[in-house]
Amino acid sequence: MPSLNQQILIAACLGLLIGWLVGAMPDEAAARTSVLYASTLVGSVFIGLLKMILVPLIFTSIAVGVANLQAHHQVHRVWVTTLVYFIGTLALAMLVALIAANLFKPGAGLSLTLFEDAMSTFEARQLTLPEFFQHFFANLFQNPFTAFANNSILSIVVFAIFLGVALVAGGARYGNILKVLQEFLELLMRIVGWIMRLAPLGILALLIRLVAEQDASLLTAVLGFIVLVFATTLFHGIVVLPGILWIVTRKSPLWFWRGSREAIITAFATSSSAATLPISMRCAEENLQVQRGVAGFVLPLGATMNMDGTALYEAAAALFVANLMGIELSFAQQMVVFFTAMVASTGAPGIPSAGMVTMVMVLQAVGLPAEAIAILLPIDRLLDTVRTAVNVEGDIVGSVVVQQLAGVPEQAEDLAEVQRA
Repeated sequence: MPSLNQQILIAACLGLLIGWLVGAMPDEAAARTSVLYASTLVGSVFIGLLKMILVPLIFTSIAVGVANLQAHHQVHRVWVTTLVYFIGTLALAMLVALIAANLFKPGAGLSLTLFEDAMSTFEARQLTLPEFFQHFFANLFQNPFTAFANNSILSIVVFAIFLGVALVAGGARYGNILKVLQEFLELLMRIVGWIMRLAPLGILALLIRLVAEQDASLLTAVLGFIVLVFATTLFHGIVVLPGILWIVTRKSPLWFWRGSREAIITAFATSSSAATLPISMRCAEENLQVQRGVAGFVLPLGATMNMDGTALYEAAAALFVANLMGIELSFAQQMVVFFTAMVASTGAPGIPSAGMVTMVMVLQAVGLPAEAIAILLPIDRLLDTVRTAVNVEGDIVGSVVVQQLAGVPEQAEDLAEVQRA
C-alpha cells in the first residue's frame, strides 16, 4: 500500500485531472453538479476537522514551547532569530516580485475597459496605515475566551506566550499544569494523525472544486499576470527558501521537500496557512526533527505573521494595476509598495475580509484606485493556492533554520529537567 505521502501526491494529481474534466462539462450537466456537490461536502469536512483542532493546538504548542525554551534560557535567541528570519525572507520575496514586475511589466497593453464593469460594482473596504496599526495592536490583547471563540490566532499566540513565561517563572509550583499541557499536546498530535488519514480524500475533493470552477476566459485575459505570479512565487519557493536552508543547515532541499510534502500539498489545496498548521507541525517534528518547543513557537507565529507568498503577490499586484492604468511608478513609489506590502502581509486580526483590506492598503499607498482590487478578486482563489503553499514552506524552513541558528538541540529535554531549571 502506498505511504501517506504518496497517497497525497496521487490524490493531488487526480484532483487536478478530474477538476479539469468536470470544468469542461456543461454547467447544467447532472454529473458536474453531483461531482461538485460531493467534492464540496468532503472538502468542507476535511477543512472543518483541521479547524476543529487548530485553536487548542496553537495554544498548547506555544505555551509548552515557550515554557521549555524559557526554562533553558533559549527563548530570547529563538525569538530574535525568528523575527530576523521573517523580515529577511519577506524582503527577499518582495524584491523578487518587484524585479520581475519591472522586467516583464504584466498588464501593459491590456485595456482597463475590460474590467470596468467589475470595478464599477465593487465597493472596496478602505483602511489607512494608522487605522491598520490601530486594529492590529488593539487585537493583540483580548479576553482569551473571546479570542478562542473568534479564532483570533494572534491574540491566542500572545496569551499563550504570557502563560508559557508564567509557568517557568512559577517554577515547580506550576509543574503539574505544565505536565498536563504537555500531555494534552501529545493527545492533540495523536488526533492530527487520525485526521491525516483523510487528507488524500480531502485534498482530492478540494482540488476538483478549485479547478472546475475557474473561468477560462478571464484567466486568458490576465494570463501574463497569473504566469508572472506563479513563476516568481515558485522561484522563491524552489530557489530562495531552499537556498537559505542549505546555506544555514547544509540540509538538502530534497530532504526538506520529502519531509514537508504533506503540509505543502495541503496548503496548496486548502489555501489556508492556519488550517494547514496541524500538519505543518507534524511534518516539522516527526519528519524534519525540529524540537517541539521550536516548532510550537515558530510555526503558529509564522502562520500569522510570515507570509512570503502574500507579500510577493501584493507587491506584484500593485505594479500590475499600475501598468493597466498606464502609470509608471517611480523607484520611491515602489519602495512604498515594498514596505507597505511587508506590513500588510503580517495580517490584520479582527478585520473582516482582511486579505482584501490589506491589498487595498497597498494600492492606496501609491495613489492607485481601491476599486481596482475587483480585477484581482476573480483570480485570487487560483493564485492563493501557490502563495499559501510558499507561505507554509517558509514557516517550516524557518523552524529548521531557527533551530540551527539559535543553537537549540534537536531532542527536547525531559520534563524533570524543565522543572528543575
